Amino acid sequence: MTACRLFLALIREEMMKLDKQTAQAIVKRTMQIIPNSVNVMDEQGIIIASGDPSRVGERHTGAVIVLRSNQAVEIDEKLAKQWNYEAREGLNLPIRYLGNTIGVIGISGAPQAVRHYAELVTMAAELIVEQAIVLETERWQRRYKEEFIRQLLKGSLNKEQTEQQARFFNLNPVQTLAAIIIKLNKPTSEDLQTVLLHLEQQQPNATVVVVGLDKLVLLLPAEELLQRQKQKTLNQLFPSQMAETDYRMVIGCLVEHFVEAHFSYQSALHTLAYAENNHTKKQIICFEDYRLQALLADFSHSWQAKELFTPVQHLISQDEKNVLFKSLQQYFLSNCDLVHASEKLFIHQNTLRYRLERIEQITSLSFNKIEDKFILYLGAILTP
Repeated sequence: MTACRLFLALIREEMMKLDKQTAQAIVKRTMQIIPNSVNVMDEQGIIIASGDPSRVGERHTGAVIVLRSNQAVEIDEKLAKQWNYEAREGLNLPIRYLGNTIGVIGISGAPQAVRHYAELVTMAAELIVEQAIVLETERWQRRYKEEFIRQLLKGSLNKEQTEQQARFFNLNPVQTLAAIIIKLNKPTSEDLQTVLLHLEQQQPNATVVVVGLDKLVLLLPAEELLQRQKQKTLNQLFPSQMAETDYRMVIGCLVEHFVEAHFSYQSALHTLAYAENNHTKKQIICFEDYRLQALLADFSHSWQAKELFTPVQHLISQDEKNVLFKSLQQYFLSNCDLVHASEKLFIHQNTLRYRLERIEQITSLSFNKIEDKFILYLGAILTP
């Protein structure tokens, strides 16, 4: 048995015990069906829920006998008196799940008067138990799946572990996919839950997990991602009541195997960090559009980058109104096209030429030298 199946088997074994909440649900439901008071006893014969709350906590003699014999026990007035009324008049029936007796349900009243309720009450009790166990199993399985995905995004699992757990959760471990970070701009727990449930319902082939108070990660198959990008329907992943200003979506690089999902996630994280540091207003941002900036995100905080970008920092310190640095950025964004860059800056080409010359003077770097130009380019795209 795999670790996943063993874990869930242990959970199921633990859940095959009646808890007070489920017992109270049985009492409430069955007493809506019949006029008699109902008791529910656990695997020890202790009353854990009752139409008569004063009886909770008592050991029920009739239930103990039911548990030992695994069959119904009727208690009439004569037997109740013989037992010094440790058990009252009524009918006690085993509650079974998957062939195991996990508790007892008792119907108070003369046996001949309540006997015709027996099958109905037992059926109701066992249905409630089954539903409770199924819901609890799903809850634990979801928690285990979420933990698996979080470990996957951290890169903590090897290929064998990833494939084993992916198959356990009916996920294709060898499909091409991308990690998409969804960040809520003004997050609330309700909004986070709304988006999570919506994505789970609308994207049955995808995997989604909460990774922060304002972030979710969606692992989306490449085929669907490319189709949505082509049709421009990525915003339809969100609930219709959410405005486009409520969230931001960052799409990481495509990877060919589930075990590589953390590469896609990291690329999306770095792209998000760059977009926020540079006040990018786009709602949907792709790693492919900021590949170099995202890949060099860690480098930009290193001592090597500090040394390399010293001339650019000198430019910024001399540029009080940030005119020269913004012109430098736009020049490179325009692929070094003077005409296009000057149009974007709403200035004459000669004005832009003058600014570029000033940049050369202040930084002591030349646009005609490939190494100098490369330093200026990196400084322009990596400096916030």
